[in-house]
Amino acid sequence: MEIVDNFFSFGGEQKVVKHYSSSNKCNMKFSIFLPILSKTKKVPIIWYLSGLTCSHANVTEKGEFRKKASELGVAIICPDTSPRGENVPDEKDNWQFGSGAGFYIDATQEPDKKNYNMFAYITKQLPDIIFENFPTEKRYQGIMGHSMGGHGALIMALNKPNQYKSCSAFAPIVQPSSAEWSRPAFEKYLGKDKNDWRKYDSTHLIKDGARHPSILVDQGDEDPFLKDGLQPDILEKVCKEYNQPLTLRMQKGYDHSYYFISTFMSEHIEWHYKNFTNNS
Repeated sequence: MEIVDNFFSFGGEQKVVKHYSSSNKCNMKFSIFLPILSKTKKVPIIWYLSGLTCSHANVTEKGEFRKKASELGVAIICPDTSPRGENVPDEKDNWQFGSGAGFYIDATQEPDKKNYNMFAYITKQLPDIIFENFPTEKRYQGIMGHSMGGHGALIMALNKPNQYKSCSAFAPIVQPSSAEWSRPAFEKYLGKDKNDWRKYDSTHLIKDGARHPSILVDQGDEDPFLKDGLQPDILEKVCKEYNQPLTLRMQKGYDHSYYFISTFMSEHIEWHYKNFTNNS
């Protein structure tokens, strides 16, 4: 493990870390913000998963999370969105596959199954690295994300509700098994049997009995991907039918950009923090 960047911000430290991933068989990077409180005690964690074509850097630079995280004494960890490297399969001319498009699943198909294991990486390997090397509290973890990362946050929280005490999302892909910009990746990474896709689709997870104590979703009503790719109404309908608690907030005038994310980032951090304190 190597710290490749370290910046002071709001009394805390913003780090970028490089390490070898045994899950993905390549070097990976992630960013971690440690508030000043971490100098004297272990602090809760909020994981942030980014969207298609992004890396750890996008939200680290544009998400505007450090002020609120510092005030509340919460660490923010931002992993990459896929494995990367010369020996990692990639399709440079197709943004739906390869680098920046790991979809937070564990691939079962060649040639991707050796490297594209983002679910295992984020839920198991990376937490082990974090808890061994940084003053963070394993009992209090929340997870959030944007777009493809919102999908990732939802499926990880629903699959592992004991690990993630809280879950929120900005404009998530709620049903990736049917959305046009994610369905081809599911077939490529997981094969043609759609039964194998269900554990990586939040709507099917809920139908199959998975539950989380509460989920917060913010969605801009001017998002250009609202009707074709995101479809929050599907999640709302499934949650209502199967009694899964959901707070869905349609935000008037907002789109899919970091202007949207950064506007509501502090509210999401506060929401996660309240879940930590209510479950302490």
